[in-house]
Amino acid sequence: MPRLTSMPGRLGAMKPRIAPAPKVVDPFYLSKAWRDLRAAKKAQGPAFCCVCGKGGKLILDHRTERKDGGADLPPLDETDWYCVGHHNGKTAAARAQRVWRR
Repeated sequence: MPRLTSMPGRLGAMKPRIAPAPKVVDPFYLSKAWRDLRAAKKAQGPAFCCVCGKGGKLILDHRTERKDGGADLPPLDETDWYCVGHHNGKTAAARAQRVWRR
């Protein structure tokens, strides 16, 4: 006796109708005070990612995030350079911790 098989779908996958919202930069990070802090950190010496040691495009980041009670303009020894990938990972981990603390 032959086996029954299901018919393949005719529609296929539907395309999403809503595009994700573009990332909006916090205006604080465009301020003169933050630019001056970045310049002072660069003046200390060559900049490399504190995790992997890459140079190139780097992001200066607070060790304690502002949303977690960190200072807006922390001392230079409380900031670190991150490559884009490691910065995104650190930010995602901090965001996840905030969600679980609620």
